[in-house]
Amino acid sequence: MLKKLLLLTTCSLLIVACAQSPTGRSQLMLFSDADLGKMGTQTFDTMKAETPIVKDVKTNNYVKCVANSLLAVTPDSMRAQSWEIVVFDSDQVNAFALPGGKIGVYTGMLKLAANQHQLAAVVGHEIGHVIAGHSNERLSTTQGKDMVLAVSSAWLETKGVQYRQEIMAVMGVGAHYGIELPYSRAHESESDTIGLDLMAKAGFEPRESVNLWQNMAALGGNNIPEFMSTHPLAGTRIKDLRDNMPQAMKTYNDRKATGALPNCKV
Repeated sequence: MLKKLLLLTTCSLLIVACAQSPTGRSQLMLFSDADLGKMGTQTFDTMKAETPIVKDVKTNNYVKCVANSLLAVTPDSMRAQSWEIVVFDSDQVNAFALPGGKIGVYTGMLKLAANQHQLAAVVGHEIGHVIAGHSNERLSTTQGKDMVLAVSSAWLETKGVQYRQEIMAVMGVGAHYGIELPYSRAHESESDTIGLDLMAKAGFEPRESVNLWQNMAALGGNNIPEFMSTHPLAGTRIKDLRDNMPQAMKTYNDRKATGALPNCKV
């Protein structure tokens, strides 16, 4: 009976997963846009309550200029949203975008991104996560994994299998390294691709994305093997960006020919 339940659980998850990412990957999506929007808003409100917010008008206008230029070339459903863009006063070299129309940029990132083009590479990447539904996919994958592990544990218990806890621990580690981490790296690579396309469409110089990641790599960081990391190594990201650069440059040059290029300044 439990074997059938495990099979039914797996099949049910696959049936729900009738979604495809912008790059053609199959996705498991168990949450509604409304649910994700509420979670994104709650998370953003918490961050605003806990982290100082930059009030400087020039800094805010600069970040909003870059973000709004990118949002202007996103799909219709995203352009229709009312986006809240906040600059956080923190040395973190980071930025993020959340479902529900939220974008945050830390002042630490503004110090690293040397110009509007490099900032566009960062923000475009983060918007790419939202376009591709990565938050939904991460939550759905975790929930699906937990369901399968729970059913597996129950089946092992009914069979009186020795070392059940040890077996479940091994299965959990296998799911982490075999499913969750590869998904995370796939999300990052996919967002790099989407972000590169967005910045080119918006009129930001795509080659600056490579310069940005070279700046990031120069900061150092952990040197753990890529298969154990949630993000691709900087060298991998730079290679992938360069592989996609010919198309991005064509898109950028088409936009440049119209003379409609962004001019965001601090």
